[in-house]
Order: sequence, then structure tokens, then C-alpha cells
Amino acid sequence: MSYSVHPSAIIDEGARIGEGSRIWHFVHVCAGARIGKEVSLGQNVFIANKVIIGDRCKIQNNVSVYDNVTIEDGVFCGPSMVFTNVYNPRALVERKNEYRDTLVKRGATLGANCTIVCGTTIGEYAFVGAGAVVNRNVPSYALVVGVSAHQIGWMSEFGERLELPLRGEGKVICKHTGASYILSGTTLVKLPT
Repeated sequence: MSYSVHPSAIIDEGARIGEGSRIWHFVHVCAGARIGKEVSLGQNVFIANKVIIGDRCKIQNNVSVYDNVTIEDGVFCGPSMVFTNVYNPRALVERKNEYRDTLVKRGATLGANCTIVCGTTIGEYAFVGAGAVVNRNVPSYALVVGVSAHQIGWMSEFGERLELPLRGEGKVICKHTGASYILSGTTLVKLPT
């Protein structure tokens, strides 16, 4: 085995887990799950069958990743944040054929106790604040907070707020990395280095 598993964890036969991953207390990984390299699954995490998790992700304590969620490389899922996969659940109505896909793109951060409503895409390096409820797509590099989540700024790949307006034109250089970011309308891009 090229990954570490706490004795209390349950890894169903067939689950694919990448080299160097760490699986902590009381985790359950279902048979169809695909987990990348160097992923950390904190205490009491649940990973469903139809889940893909990229390399070097951190899924903190008490997070359930349900069917139809895809998490790209380098994503941080804060403690007790929530994914959903049915938009209008009822205990007495079977809706497994109505699951909506959720995509969390490379480098995004999902803060503690936030909720990601199914059918949304979180852009690359976006930052969802603690406790936010995301019910629509989040642009790459956007900083969103609140219920329902709304954009209040832009974040660098380093994880620092960038001094730019929400829309318009602008350029800023990250103080920590020297990377340049260009705002055009409502889209922020990082210039190649």
C-alpha cells in the first residue's frame, strides 16, 4: 500500500487511492471513488462512489463528498463544509437519477461550514468564505461570501486578496510571488511567467 490509512477507516474494495495520500480516523471511501496522489482526508470524511478527487487536495474533518462531485488538483475543503447532489430532496421521493454535477476547479478554497449547492462550478483559485452558500457558478480567482454567496473581491493563487475592482480594467502584481493579474470586464487572468 502506497498510502497511509488509520485502522478505524473503511476503504471499500475497488476504491483507487493515489500514492502518498493520508486517510485519518473514521473515514469511509466507497468502492467507485478515485482519489489522487498526496491527498489528505481528515477525520470523519465520507467519499461516495461517483467522486473524483485530484492530486494534493486537503479534505478537512467532517466533510462528505457525495456522488457527482469532481474536485481538481490542489483544492482545500474546510472543516464541515457541505456538498449536495440533489437540488430539491425529499425523503419520500427517489431522485438518484436527478443528481447534478458539481465541479471544483484547480486550487480553489472552500471555507469552513460553507455549502456548495449541486450543479455549480467553482472556478480555478476561487475562494469561498466560511459559512457562505454557493448556489451559482463562481468565477476563477473570485472571493465570494455570504448567503447567498456574492463576490466581494479577487484572490491571488497565493491566497491573498488583490486590490482590484469587481469589474472594469486593472492590473496588479502579487506581493508574495511577483505574479501579474489582469482584470478585463468581469474576468481575471494570471499572466504567464
